[in-house]
Amino acid sequence: MSFESVQGQTPAIQTLTRALESGRVHHAYRFEGPAGVGKEKAAFLLARALVCEKEAKLGCGQCSACRRALTFSSEEPRVPLHPDVVLVQRGLYPPALLGGSATEATGISVEQIRRVVLARAAYRSHEQHALVFIVRDAEELTASAANALLKTLEEPAPHTHFVLLTSRPHRLLDTIRSRTLPVRFGPLPDQLVAKILEQHGRSPAHAALAQGSASQALELADPDAMQQREDFVKGALDALAAPDLATAIGFTDTKSLDRHELYALLGFVAQSFAAEAREKVATAPINTERLALKHEVVLRALADLEKNGQPALVIEAMLTRLRRV
Repeated sequence: MSFESVQGQTPAIQTLTRALESGRVHHAYRFEGPAGVGKEKAAFLLARALVCEKEAKLGCGQCSACRRALTFSSEEPRVPLHPDVVLVQRGLYPPALLGGSATEATGISVEQIRRVVLARAAYRSHEQHALVFIVRDAEELTASAANALLKTLEEPAPHTHFVLLTSRPHRLLDTIRSRTLPVRFGPLPDQLVAKILEQHGRSPAHAALAQGSASQALELADPDAMQQREDFVKGALDALAAPDLATAIGFTDTKSLDRHELYALLGFVAQSFAAEAREKVATAPINTERLALKHEVVLRALADLEKNGQPALVIEAMLTRLRRV
């Protein structure tokens, strides 16, 4: 696997390869853009190049270090086998390893930053090349975790690099944003998403609904996920037709859904309103206007979830507003 395998992101990849070839790799990057467009693959390829034993500028891809940088452990926590490629993510490490009982339900904890990042960054790389920290969903850093990271992020030890991955850069603290160099990854063209679906043996018909995300397209095409999505959307529509609000809000047990899972399902509800509006725009403009208003209501619910609104209250407020449209 090479940088060329990151499809549809030519400007971002050119930025990274030029930095590697010139030997001027920044110490802290912020890869921002939609989920499923190649940010993580590019981050690990950058890490591989930096830890390459043969010191090939873009990574040789053959040495032990290159292979281990892209190979994950078979047991939990699933992290790279290379000791100098360190992965950070909400809920990745067991509470016992972080020295507490917290499950990181709401974000990347300060304990993870202290034990996984700061304690490790205090020492040189094990294999004398580079030390690379990759932070998945960096917008989930809690305020205390972000503040604990600031000094090291701004002035890391020599040959220490950070790559923060985020699909919601606006949720990062301004102090984190100011200390990281942005590399932007855009949505993938529908034609490329369709090609990726075909390569995985899935129908390319889902590409148009994936919003430029290969991972979302694959999820849309997965039979089990498709059934869950259809059941949720049907439940939401049935709730709107329920005789009273009390009956309506019982359409889903939000306690059984992870916040991120609920966010994704609500996104599909919004997409269903948008798709129906596109179908009726020419024949039923009045209905199209109502569908557009419903779409806005669901987008508002998504925004409330992003602000850590209680899922049950978000659903209740959304249904109340929808039933008034």
